Amino acid sequence: MAIVLFDKHLHTQLLPLTYTRSVAGLRSGIFTIQEYWETVSGEDVFVETVDYLQSLYPDIPEDEHLFVDAGIFATASLTQQILQLKKGEALEDEYGLLAARVTGASFTAASAIINRVSPEESVKRIIHPWQIFQWNDKAIERDFALIKNVRSSAAIAATNQLINAADIFIEEGAVVEYAFLNASAGPIYIGKDAIIMEGSLMRGPFALGEESVVKMGAKIYGGTSIGPGCTIGGELKNVVMQGYSNKAHDGYLGDSVIGEWCNFGAGTSNSNVKNTASDIKMWHIASGKLVSAGIKCGLVMGDYSRTAINTSINSGTTIGICCNIFGEGLTPKLLHSFTWGMRGLTRYEFEKALKDIDNWKKFKHQSLSDDDTAVLKHIFEHFSD
Repeated sequence: MAIVLFDKHLHTQLLPLTYTRSVAGLRSGIFTIQEYWETVSGEDVFVETVDYLQSLYPDIPEDEHLFVDAGIFATASLTQQILQLKKGEALEDEYGLLAARVTGASFTAASAIINRVSPEESVKRIIHPWQIFQWNDKAIERDFALIKNVRSSAAIAATNQLINAADIFIEEGAVVEYAFLNASAGPIYIGKDAIIMEGSLMRGPFALGEESVVKMGAKIYGGTSIGPGCTIGGELKNVVMQGYSNKAHDGYLGDSVIGEWCNFGAGTSNSNVKNTASDIKMWHIASGKLVSAGIKCGLVMGDYSRTAINTSINSGTTIGICCNIFGEGLTPKLLHSFTWGMRGLTRYEFEKALKDIDNWKKFKHQSLSDDDTAVLKHIFEHFSD
């Protein structure tokens, strides 16, 4: 038995983050959604997603599987109810199916459900990109408990100042010296081989991914998750950064979710609250309209996008994939994928976009794969935000 995370019903809802990955590949808390289910179940986890991305994932064998909606926010108790489903049994609420244990290589072709049961709690679904950072503090706390229950933290150097050290977990190989770590409001997790430089200030809930770097004097507030291979500096609050992205210099980033392989030029800052303190509307790509995102909402940025120095990002801004953003004044509320500049909205030449992405990947000793290129070409030819 394996777990299959399916997302075709909501994949477009989470654009631009899901242009280049399945919903299961999104980071929420310490783990991606796929990594969470692998960790909590100990089973193989497969992905069933939209056709142009399916080649990025291993084939799903024809067998009995536990099919799970990739977009649910899985609390510890909901996770256990799902894992305990019997063959032919499904879990569903008034909004639809959450999980089912049935036989098949895809959920749509799976064998019939025999018995339907209701969840023991109200279930939240991630149906808008900004919900990822809005619920991230709870996701960090959930994932931290999983990790702490199965292994112990490495020793924390005596040069650091700690508050509530019991809720600070450092993986082997991480280097943390002369920093201030405050876990009184939530746990702090530091990944393997990560580096936190001297003078950094951190408040939990906070998670730092493997081989990521926090630069000197950084100020990081709760609800923040930084994926692997990132470089972080300046001030961050309630930010989810998927991985391999950089905000290395001074400037503010708050209430935002950022894709992979993004870069923020020195001095780039975003607004996360309107001057009127009124409701912020975000452009929702799937519905093609502005949608309320609450009174605090900064930026949703897709993979491979970059800002020039001193870029000023408007509250409630959506930036697609593969954008090179520069120009005076506040950004528009929507920058389409493959945008070059900010005023006039020139389109990035595709071959140049590939070359520039590969240049950025070389900074972290990686390169653009043929599969990556095929996905980007499909997006360039078939999507316009």
